Amino acid sequence: MPEQAKKPAPPAFVPDWGDDPCPKPVLPAASPEQTAAMMDGVRMRENPAEWAFVRLSKLIEDFEKGLDKDDEVGARIVGVPGDGTMSIEDVGFWGPDFILFVGKNADVTPDRLIHHYAHINVQLEVSLKPA
Repeated sequence: MPEQAKKPAPPAFVPDWGDDPCPKPVLPAASPEQTAAMMDGVRMRENPAEWAFVRLSKLIEDFEKGLDKDDEVGARIVGVPGDGTMSIEDVGFWGPDFILFVGKNADVTPDRLIHHYAHINVQLEVSLKPA
């Protein structure tokens, strides 16, 4: 009898996956498999910033799956100076209320955006990977 695949352990910074399942995302173009993949391992959180971070991370991962090897995820975030674009290198949170974006701006200088979870608007877009 083949061994069942073990689910990966949560990252060290996520202390508790919780027991309540995540509500399904409503994306009309998403297949049932795509919806299931986004929900895999996602559980409700009491910390609103962590809850927003986990779901945002899953949405970014899902978007990235549809990109060519020469593309990367770009983001336009309300509140970023200039043209509002930054190349996201990492996303984190500091509960109970901040979502953190670390990356580079359009001038390729380091950027860190601290956003309140209730005021976040992120537009994911395709960007060509730098050479």
